[in-house]
Amino acid sequence: MDVSVSNELEYKNVRTEKKEEKKEEKVSKAFSWFHATSVYGGATVIAAVIASYFSPYMTDTMGITASSASLIMLIATLWDAINDPIMGVIADRTHTRFGRYRPYFLVAPVLLTIFSVLLWLNPNFSPTGKFIWVLLIYIGYGMTVTMYTMPQMAVLPAVVKSNEKRNMIVTLNAAVCAAAFTIGNTFTNQMTSFFNGLGFSNGYIPLMLICGILSMISFWGLFATAKEKYLQPVEKGAGMKNLKLVLKHVELFPNIIAWIMASIGYGMMFATSVYYMMYYYERPDLIPVYMGVISVGALVSMVVLMPIFLKVFKTGQKALMASQIMSMVCYIILFFFGKTSFTLLCVLTFISAATSSMQNGLVNVLVNDAIDYVQLKEGISANGIISSVKGFAQKCGNTFTNSGILFALSLSGYVANAIGQQNEATMMTLNFLKFGAPCVTGIILIISVMFNPVHKYAAEIEEMKRKMGD
Repeated sequence: MDVSVSNELEYKNVRTEKKEEKKEEKVSKAFSWFHATSVYGGATVIAAVIASYFSPYMTDTMGITASSASLIMLIATLWDAINDPIMGVIADRTHTRFGRYRPYFLVAPVLLTIFSVLLWLNPNFSPTGKFIWVLLIYIGYGMTVTMYTMPQMAVLPAVVKSNEKRNMIVTLNAAVCAAAFTIGNTFTNQMTSFFNGLGFSNGYIPLMLICGILSMISFWGLFATAKEKYLQPVEKGAGMKNLKLVLKHVELFPNIIAWIMASIGYGMMFATSVYYMMYYYERPDLIPVYMGVISVGALVSMVVLMPIFLKVFKTGQKALMASQIMSMVCYIILFFFGKTSFTLLCVLTFISAATSSMQNGLVNVLVNDAIDYVQLKEGISANGIISSVKGFAQKCGNTFTNSGILFALSLSGYVANAIGQQNEATMMTLNFLKFGAPCVTGIILIISVMFNPVHKYAAEIEEMKRKMGD
């Protein structure tokens, strides 16, 4: 072949590849926005309020003992973790004219609204009756969260194949999540008091209703804008087989451990704060201020620092490691000196929240990496299954956080509403849960990320995605 002809063909191929790259990088702003505000909008405000205030509500308002509340959380969140892989298998095998994952965006927000409202009712039941009531409603709430989080994670790589665009959307998700958590944690007392002033006997109920309606709008918008294009056919009846195909890759196990540790570390930051300020610091009047410090720190982490960390450290793995080291330094100082000065407590808490909160967003980068890796190795689109494995790991972390805090308090002799009268064991437990436990999870997270080998296949994965049709 003539050299000039060969060069011309090569030139045309390069131009074609560049045109394809430009084409596949086009993602609608509407999809990006609704993808972020679906799970991380009104639904996250609901999750934030529940994560920070529901445990004290059970023990201090409903009169459920700490040990009973711990058992509720253990049963509900453990089942919530178990049903994640089930939902992933179901989602991957959903065949409708609307697609695999989109149909769930229609129903899930309606159920979310119902269960989140019922959760805050305080029926005049016996202690056993209240235990059963809260357990059933909390299980229903958890299953609903599974119903929408699995498809929402799975739909992103089905719509977008550019890593750059995916990471941009993940970053937007993290920013919206941080903003929603800021609202849910900082202004819950003010919002519930506002509704109480309007004549509602329980301000949590109208708050949940409004957040539920907002989540419906976002999820239905995601349904309308998501176009599932990059999916491989799924073999019928091979759900458990594909789950085994995913789990046989030991290379993915560090990711699973990282997801669990990130969930515990992030959850501890919020779930321990009300108890810490009320009983360890003995200043319940400062709870809104302290929650505001954490929430604003988390907002700065997601919106400002996470993109900077990704740019400076190049990969999500390195950014995770750096953020954990910085936050642990603050935690160690606060463990020993946190009670000496409220100013010191707030400043170092803000820094630790600003450096550690991004872990909740950065670990989602590992989900897309795992999806691409399995597609490369096995030739299947296991988006739902891998998202469910991540969900399972996250729920395992939630189980440890939600039930573990209450269980530890019950063992230490915690007494509800006894401000200034807790024993020494309870005080030590509160301090460790707040600042010691996140150091332990941070160390394990760093070790896990160090052994993540998926990035070794980056070139092969990019070549695979380049060959995928639109």
